[in-house]
Amino acid sequence: MWEKLLIMKKDFYLTRYALIIKRLESSPATYSQLEDYLLNSFEFQDAEIKSYSIRTLQRDIREISNLFNLSIHNKKKGDNRYYIESRPIMEVDEYNQKLLESFQVSNALNFHPDFSDFIFFESRKPTGVEHFYDLFFAIRNKRIISFEHYNYKNKLMTSRKVHPLALKESKDRWYLIAIDTKDKMLKSFGLDRINYLDVSEKQFREKYKYNFREHFKNAFGVMNLTAQNPQRIVLKCSRHQGEYIKSFPLHQSQKEIKETPEEIFFEFFLHPTYDFMQEVLSYGKEVQVLEPKVLVDEIRKHLQESLNSYLKG
Repeated sequence: MWEKLLIMKKDFYLTRYALIIKRLESSPATYSQLEDYLLNSFEFQDAEIKSYSIRTLQRDIREISNLFNLSIHNKKKGDNRYYIESRPIMEVDEYNQKLLESFQVSNALNFHPDFSDFIFFESRKPTGVEHFYDLFFAIRNKRIISFEHYNYKNKLMTSRKVHPLALKESKDRWYLIAIDTKDKMLKSFGLDRINYLDVSEKQFREKYKYNFREHFKNAFGVMNLTAQNPQRIVLKCSRHQGEYIKSFPLHQSQKEIKETPEEIFFEFFLHPTYDFMQEVLSYGKEVQVLEPKVLVDEIRKHLQESLNSYLKG
């Protein structure tokens, strides 16, 4: 019991934050309404928490503001209800939502050591994440880093010295975005292919002006950051597959533009990258690209080459 309470004191505040935000996103609430909502939640019941003071609420509100850039107030004249005064910009909110989801899962696992009987994770795990914090530290502190990088295509290991600028996730893999000091080019390096990472004490002085948030807004996967411009892409999906894509969008620019009893049409504005083409191909005959022509031709060529390889067999 004491061990459980100790875990609660250490980690449970993250779950409280998520529950408070979830409740106030639906509508304003008084302290009593918030207390009732929290104490009746499954999370509080599982943790066997029987009280929630207004002092704790006030502290939680301050921490929510610091962590998630989210302002909660109750200063409307004649109204003692708490409400969310402002929402962060869309890109930041996306990161905050991921944080909240991670906190909720982490807390559930901490409280229930028997979770392996009920919760099953993907068995395929990415490699290279052991470098994540070192790279994060190097980016924040503008440290020059060096490492060995393996190229799957030509099966060569090369030595790299780079100025690290950002980390990008794509399909459960992480990539380092950095300037290669050899040719001053902006490149991406898969963390799973990085070996012998060394974070130097030396800082780089260059002030790069890349707006990665703006760039990645139109990106799908990891790409050559200067190779292409975003384009309008139109997909025609079977009703069955379209419902899945509607509930779990492929990209933040996704818009439904037409619907029939048999099909759903979606529009995107993004870079027609190889990663996106592979995503479309993974749906087989259920999804067809209608625009742009260059992507239609590329997919047709890819499918023809695949068919030829089977015919040769």
